[in-house]
Amino acid sequence: MWLIYALLSALCAAAVAIMAKFSCKPVDIYMVTTIRAFIMAFTIMLVTLSLKRFGYFSLSALDLKDWLIIIATGIVGGLGWLFYFMALDCGNAAHVVAIDRLGIIFVLVLSFVFLGETLSLIKMLGGLIMIAGAYLIIYF
Repeated sequence: MWLIYALLSALCAAAVAIMAKFSCKPVDIYMVTTIRAFIMAFTIMLVTLSLKRFGYFSLSALDLKDWLIIIATGIVGGLGWLFYFMALDCGNAAHVVAIDRLGIIFVLVLSFVFLGETLSLIKMLGGLIMIAGAYLIIYF
């Protein structure tokens, strides 16, 4: 099931990049991203409500570490969106997305360092191929 969700996520990410290039040229990128964030929060809230997930949630279930991680991921995710839309605002969509997807390389390294996940020769080779692919997309 994770593969279907991941493919849907990739499809949505591609649609966001294309739609962002169509939108709001004269409007400040920070304002547009803020509006997108509110719409995204509203959408996720509707899905969460429709799945009746609030019945399982309790603020006391989260300790300080959980809250710090939630806050940090919210801040970093928000900054990531701002940088992404700033790059799309002034760059070629295919180039921006090619570089953005190199986040996989960062995940490989950071998951090895912080999560103890394996970093096999085949994963490193795949990462190098992805870097080469991004280079080809950008420069050719």
